[in-house]
Amino acid sequence: MAYTQLEPINEGLLARLADCLWCRWTCRSCLLWCWECPCCSPSDEEVEILGPFPAQTPSWLMNECNSEKDPDSGLASEDTVPSLAQDSVPSPRRCSSEMSRSTFSMARQLSSLDSHKPSSPLMDVKPIEFWAMGPRKEVIQPLRRPQPPPDEYFHKLEPRLYSLNSSGDDVDSLTDDEILLRYQLGMLHFSTQYDLINGLLGVRVIEARDLPPPLTCDGARQDMAHSNPYVKMSLLPDHKNSRQTGVKRKTQNPVFEERFTFDMPFLEAQRRTLLLSVVDFDKFSRHCVIGKVALPLSDVDLVKGGHWWKALVPSSQNEVELGELLLSLTYLPSAGRLNVDIIRAKQLLQTDMCQGSDPFVKVQLVTGLKLVKTKKTSCMRATIDPFYNESFSFRVPHEDLSEVSLVFSVYGHNMKSSNDFVGRIVIGQFSTGPPETSHWRRLLASQRTPVEQWHSLRSRAECDRVSPASLEVT
Repeated sequence: MAYTQLEPINEGLLARLADCLWCRWTCRSCLLWCWECPCCSPSDEEVEILGPFPAQTPSWLMNECNSEKDPDSGLASEDTVPSLAQDSVPSPRRCSSEMSRSTFSMARQLSSLDSHKPSSPLMDVKPIEFWAMGPRKEVIQPLRRPQPPPDEYFHKLEPRLYSLNSSGDDVDSLTDDEILLRYQLGMLHFSTQYDLINGLLGVRVIEARDLPPPLTCDGARQDMAHSNPYVKMSLLPDHKNSRQTGVKRKTQNPVFEERFTFDMPFLEAQRRTLLLSVVDFDKFSRHCVIGKVALPLSDVDLVKGGHWWKALVPSSQNEVELGELLLSLTYLPSAGRLNVDIIRAKQLLQTDMCQGSDPFVKVQLVTGLKLVKTKKTSCMRATIDPFYNESFSFRVPHEDLSEVSLVFSVYGHNMKSSNDFVGRIVIGQFSTGPPETSHWRRLLASQRTPVEQWHSLRSRAECDRVSPASLEVT
């Protein structure tokens, strides 16, 4: 071997002392590091292979292994076995020398492997056995293709259950005769025409025919009494400028013969859809929608005009809305005053069968659960879209503002009996819904500034259920 720096100088105390003073990796002849010394550089034949082999043996090592398989080398290796056996009891100094030589040889070998290692990482991949070990093996069944369902299977499906329309019926694809035969809600006769000179859209409601009789409260059987129908019309999509006819008493074939005009440009009228709803008037409960007709004005010649008989279809809205109320609230903390402006209302529920409604609004201040003050607007005659523009002021200290509730109730004036209740909302501590709560929070956040908002009226029973302040007023 070329690394002779570990051989002792003499066999005495002087040799052991020299091994302690000199570095084990220093050449004794030139006093340089062994891997820098030219005289100690080993040849390829003198490299001693020690340590574990890598997962993939380098090509240069495979060539050397093949050369060692020669017969001569095999005999040489056999000759060395007895010599090793004879020297089976080495001295401590010789064991230390052999261990140092083996360690240095392993370091040199690892350095050589690093210089010959491939660019990609080495992986020891073992083949994966998918079959079970032993005589017992799992039998894999071949895949079976599913059989197609029989033809009568699809006949059991009901297509109306999977329709995008909530009602499950494609009304647009049906004719008027098919709609009348299916729903049996009657037909409506009306006409439309646009006046280019004055810029007015005219709608004429002529008559209705074969309206169904009203249902009883339980819905199990039909009442033999006649209906009290009227027609309510609006222009979609925003229900702009709604109108309604008078109520015809106790008839299933009412004749209206009423004309209505809508002031709007011709191009805007073509983008609208005329909605006509036939409603059954009920003085003691909410009005019920019998059926509706929707006519896109872009599909007709508005300048020429025309008359139509249209079959009524069911409406998703079974009950007529009670109307809307526009309010403005302002609080002045320095004066301790709460100002309420009742601006207008629209599409209020009709309470008088003969001459429409005479609506007015009652405002009541409730602190905690105690009624403090009551005020009301003037009565507007024969209209369901009244304009009030009336203001009221209530004295409310700033410390009591969080306990205040305002109750707005709309009534229809009746000279022969008590006033007819239309709808109600509560704004304040005990609000009747999220819109009312939002309006009150905006008022508290922006004092001295008027806060205006539209509110949909609610029934008395609904207000009494969600607001304790509604129970304290009459």
